[in-house]
Amino acid sequence: MPLVKGRRFLIRVCVGLAISLLSASCGSSALTPNLSENSPEAPAQTVELTVSAAASLQDALEAITPEFREAYPDIEISYNFGASGALQQQIEQGAPADIFFSAAAKQMDMLAEKGLILKDSRQDVLTNSLVLIAPAQSQLAVTDIAQLKDAEVGVVAVGEFRSVPAGQYAEQVFTKLNLLEPLQSKLVFSNNVRGVLAAVESGNADVGMVYATDAALSERIKVLATASESTHQPIVYPIAVVSDRPNPEAAKTFIAFLQTPAAQTKFKDFGFGVVDP
Repeated sequence: MPLVKGRRFLIRVCVGLAISLLSASCGSSALTPNLSENSPEAPAQTVELTVSAAASLQDALEAITPEFREAYPDIEISYNFGASGALQQQIEQGAPADIFFSAAAKQMDMLAEKGLILKDSRQDVLTNSLVLIAPAQSQLAVTDIAQLKDAEVGVVAVGEFRSVPAGQYAEQVFTKLNLLEPLQSKLVFSNNVRGVLAAVESGNADVGMVYATDAALSERIKVLATASESTHQPIVYPIAVVSDRPNPEAAKTFIAFLQTPAAQTKFKDFGFGVVDP
């Protein structure tokens, strides 16, 4: 074969092979499914939410959580329980809370003033009442809170007036009934309402002021009297999504669930009043 013809033959062979390979490549590409478009969706990632909630809500929320997890398995809830004032301060200092569930409007208002909650997410969810309790075996003959002025009591347990809503309501009651000065030397303070309950249960306090829902949890105390609504501000529990958090929609889903009939029934079982959505 002449040299020129041999070169032409080789070129034709190379071009033919290149075309064949290109066609095979294009055909393979056309037949290969686009995995990003046609493959099954990857499992949804679990969203983790932290709920900073008043201590008085602990038992009710822990009872409701399993039903929420069953309805929304992709949203994981963890709680940070404490006094509403302390939780408010934690959020102001940057604590990683997605939801704030307060035992009073005051703490929520303070966060709102600083732009730390999503305003359109705020809802009033629950109500409560304030009661005077004593150890179950107490013989104290008090049926009205005003009687504490002359009653033989040595220790009166209350929540901190500055940071604990139950303590703030108690201060309002004592002020309204002109008891604050007579009881001043007898007051012992706790950093949350459950601490007040524990002090009375143990007998370390003769009486204490707690929410009716806390009193209902214990067989070691008895309720002596209920504070008249005219002696304190309405006890309302607001909830809201904390601003600048990564999962606001999931947080709103949790808040909406707390207002479903099933969740409201649970709250009522624990003695709370519910606010219609």
